[in-house]
Amino acid sequence: MYRWAWILLFCLSTIHGCQKTDRSTELAQDPSIQVYFNHRDTGKQTYTEPYRPIKRGGDNLEAIIIDEIRSANSTIDLAVQELNLPLVAQALVKSHRSGVRVRVILDNNYSRALSSLTHSEINGLKKRDRLKYEEFLALVDLNSDNRLDQIEIAQRDALFMLHQAGITMIDDTADGSKGSGLMHHKFMVVDDRTVITGSANFTLSGIFGDFSNFDTRGNTNYLLRIARPQIAHLFTEEFEYMWGNRRINSKFGLDKQARSPVTVSWDNTTITLQFSPTSTSKDWHLSTNGSIGAAISDAKQSVNLALFVFSDQTIANILQQKQQQGIEINGIFDRGFAFRYYSEVLDLLGVTGYYRCRVEANNNPWTKPLDTIGVANLDSGDKLHHKFALIDRQTAIAGSQNWSAAANNLNDETLLMINNQTVAQHFEREFQRLSDSTNWGLPLGVNSKLQKQRQNCQSKNQFNLLTEYINYSL
Repeated sequence: MYRWAWILLFCLSTIHGCQKTDRSTELAQDPSIQVYFNHRDTGKQTYTEPYRPIKRGGDNLEAIIIDEIRSANSTIDLAVQELNLPLVAQALVKSHRSGVRVRVILDNNYSRALSSLTHSEINGLKKRDRLKYEEFLALVDLNSDNRLDQIEIAQRDALFMLHQAGITMIDDTADGSKGSGLMHHKFMVVDDRTVITGSANFTLSGIFGDFSNFDTRGNTNYLLRIARPQIAHLFTEEFEYMWGNRRINSKFGLDKQARSPVTVSWDNTTITLQFSPTSTSKDWHLSTNGSIGAAISDAKQSVNLALFVFSDQTIANILQQKQQQGIEINGIFDRGFAFRYYSEVLDLLGVTGYYRCRVEANNNPWTKPLDTIGVANLDSGDKLHHKFALIDRQTAIAGSQNWSAAANNLNDETLLMINNQTVAQHFEREFQRLSDSTNWGLPLGVNSKLQKQRQNCQSKNQFNLLTEYINYSL
């Protein structure tokens, strides 16, 4: 289908028709589930970031987190892969000092205050960790003298603030292991009645942008605020598995008790909640990725994808079946992951990637490639960090889970399936916003690279076959 024809079809098939291009009007929020995007079109409504002097649109996700922390009367349970937002830490400390029980679980890769690193440790950091430390230094070094004093650390090092206040923190090594695949959750439960969750880590890059790079506006992310005790209880149960009994018998990853998806319904809403991981010894269809596949299998009209990582072959095969049934499939992906050899985006585009002249197991490039697949055009340094899909413009698949085997079988993750028309409209508008600037199809440069890979591998294989024949003949 030509690109202009798809635009017309997409326009006609949406609830608001071709008027969807006017997104300056504010969408209503459901009383029980609010949806927030840090890059949302907010028209004339703007705010100034608290850490960089940047005026911008979008929802201030940090302010939403802080408002919920301030509302706590008795308990705050926070499980998030990474936390470095000073104002969030200050709000947690204030709640703790007012008598609220605050518990924090982090991934072990991000559970140490960076201000505690020694000079030798700093000098020994690998490139990625070195860049992260330099970002931390820029944030905390308020007087820009290239050194950190105790006053600066006390004001800007989020983990130091929590530790100094006596807030108990554990990570995914508390069970005596080296850590689960990743403690990748991004949720907070307040008073066992309200949940904040979504795709966003509680970090500057996850919400606002890199502190020292004013060109960034933050990885594209969303948060959900779910004010429903039945849902909060389920998140609390997941937290308690990881926390253990007074931090004894903590269980992460596959050590947690396997649980089936739980569905909660009220009024005009149905939510199905499931936590990862699932052992590879179990049927794939029982896993979180299996639940995603089942939701896609039920699609009657359309599947819209906005994903950071997509590397599950079985889900890609299910999407191909839906294409063959005439279901509309559109996808927007992160440029950094979309064209890696293991990415299923390549399948959807009908091409093959190679790693050391080997093709991914069960690789299945589509015989009828999609031209409604593309990569998000974002500010340099930002990532499309979303993990959502919209089925029939009615059911949103959301949570922390990337569509990968690691997320499915190793990580601590959350998967939500939300059937609610108001919620769906928010995800639909975000998809439309991204589609306005998406680069559709297979980039020429990537296509050229893949062709060269194939040619080089074919030449190498021919050489190996010839060598084997000569050796056999001798």
